[in-house]
Amino acid sequence: MSRDIAIRAVGLTKKFRSGTGELVVFEGLNLEVQQGERLALVGESGSGKSTLLYLLGALDRPTDGSIYFGARQVTSLSDSELADFRNREIGFVWQTHYLLPEFTALENVMMPLLIRGVSQSEAAPASLATLEEVGLKTRATHRAGELSGGEQQRVVLARALVGKPRFLLADEPTGNLDFKTGEMIIGLLAELHRSHRLTSIYVTHNLSFARRCDRVLKLEAGILLEPALSGDDMLPEDPPIGNPVSFEGGNTYV
Repeated sequence: MSRDIAIRAVGLTKKFRSGTGELVVFEGLNLEVQQGERLALVGESGSGKSTLLYLLGALDRPTDGSIYFGARQVTSLSDSELADFRNREIGFVWQTHYLLPEFTALENVMMPLLIRGVSQSEAAPASLATLEEVGLKTRATHRAGELSGGEQQRVVLARALVGKPRFLLADEPTGNLDFKTGEMIIGLLAELHRSHRLTSIYVTHNLSFARRCDRVLKLEAGILLEPALSGDDMLPEDPPIGNPVSFEGGNTYV
């Protein structure tokens, strides 16, 4: 039985001014993402994957075309309406963590709730509970610079999910991490996707990560393609993985 369509892009076009000309990233692109799906977007650097993710995340507006979340057309919303929609509906994870260095892990996670207007007395325990989900409850009072790269990325995941969004968009979430830490984050993304009942879209160059998703699409020459089953575009088999990665809280991720 097919699932409902959670995100739909229709005739999506993005162009940029380039000198006296125009750079067309893609034109007339269509995409449907099912509710509860884990979708990986792959492709060469500069192919427009991140541009597409920014559009789907309502962080930028298309030159033409429409984006729907369920029956709601978000491309017609005002800037303030889009900001509120993002805050309530979408969690974001970036390759660079963008944590505020002067604040603790807990304070960073609280930010989306405080921006929403939630009181500090409500935001703090909710944020601490989300940090516990990612195994960082005991690091809540540490500033960003006192955390390892993997810990920083786990704070980013907690910040993305503290507001109970329905959608998670991630741009190269393992791009700055070593293999072992990257594997832990991949496992954590899968676990959080299930426990939070998310619809997730990941932009990644990590084809091993992509293969573990429900579906993989390749953006090439402005067109979304299903990766070929053979030849240069074939997604490789997973490399051998060593011991499972664990952290405080007893959870294990592979």
